[in-house]
Amino acid sequence: MSLTVFINAGPWLPVPPSGYGGVENMLVYLIKELQERHCHRVILGTVGDSRVPVKRQIYRFQEGRHRQIAAPYSDTVSIAHGHMERVLKTIRRMREIDIVHDFLEVVGPSMLAQLGTDGPPVLHTLQWNLVSHEEYYRHFDGNGRVFFNGISDPQMQAAGKNLRRYSLGVVHNGIDVDDFTYRATKDDYVITLARFTHDKGQDLAARVCAELDIPLRMAGTVGGIDSPHLLQKELRDADSPFHHYRDVKYYLQSVRPYEVTNPRIAWVGSVGGEAKKEFVAGARALLMPIRWEEPFGMAVIEALASGTPVVAMRRGAMPVIIRDGHNGFLADSEQEFKDRLRQVGDIDPEACRESVRERFSAAEMARRYVELYEQVIRRANGRGHSVSGHPASNSAAALAPSEALSSPRRRPTNR
Repeated sequence: MSLTVFINAGPWLPVPPSGYGGVENMLVYLIKELQERHCHRVILGTVGDSRVPVKRQIYRFQEGRHRQIAAPYSDTVSIAHGHMERVLKTIRRMREIDIVHDFLEVVGPSMLAQLGTDGPPVLHTLQWNLVSHEEYYRHFDGNGRVFFNGISDPQMQAAGKNLRRYSLGVVHNGIDVDDFTYRATKDDYVITLARFTHDKGQDLAARVCAELDIPLRMAGTVGGIDSPHLLQKELRDADSPFHHYRDVKYYLQSVRPYEVTNPRIAWVGSVGGEAKKEFVAGARALLMPIRWEEPFGMAVIEALASGTPVVAMRRGAMPVIIRDGHNGFLADSEQEFKDRLRQVGDIDPEACRESVRERFSAAEMARRYVELYEQVIRRANGRGHSVSGHPASNSAAALAPSEALSSPRRRPTNR
């Protein structure tokens, strides 16, 4: 049975993004698989600049508001809530929606949970370090309608008892390997591909590359700003709020000095589209000198799909994706990181690409999400298992697929 799925991408970036945007890039593949392979209808809660083909697009803001995401709370709170106000109005009106698949951190599940039986059931995918909102998850009540999934086992190890009660397992992010440029012969440079922040460790990458005299090209945003030119323009204005943004301070104090003293180290801005594919495929390695428990790492599987090995700190989901010595290297210290970077030429680019095809395909990701959609609908309808883990009155296993997916909210519509 086909479903109508409302995917809430949030107000920060279009789908697909023009440059930076891991979740938004992943959603392109998920939406395509749901519509083409599984014949589901997708309604997308996003921004007006999104161009991914869907049945219907819902938005409050024309352009992505990623520039404001790192601003003080008083400047950002209205963005997420304004977006969700539009989403909730749409959900209440479009009774044919079978399930909401939400990606808006905290604000999404908290507001969707308040719909109760007036709204469809919800699957919220956790795309971040769960320690960040530990207090919120500790007291969360989904009213039997909102459930969660993680994107890696290491991420979910940080989940508290209450969050685990509402969690339905792990679905790895996936991509279409054939959508990426593959190059077996690499150029001389290495890259980072992430927004600039202390947790991502671009300063460590710059220091190591300076010591090894390896060209480093750092792609990503600084405080939501896409290019060095635009950042300089902001900083020339004494009243610009970007002077006070934490990530801007990190870049200026910890990364920029390496660029000043070494012309082979450079922030190249945000890259996207075909330029990004060529940029990644040509690199000798992607560097992930992270200082936090990375929940997954879209940039990692994108690089591997391009035949580009990855050198990463052994944190978060890096050991899930990287098979040490096969498609990249894992390090436990800065010195070891430097030593492993010297060895990237030993990695077979084809082995990198195949590691993604085997384990992180878009087709497998979509298949698993369809399974979770069905499970969420059954649970919300009182069929299957309750949140406490005890069997409900009717076993989901005993239901025919069409019965298990029937929704009490759904009614014929002319829209």
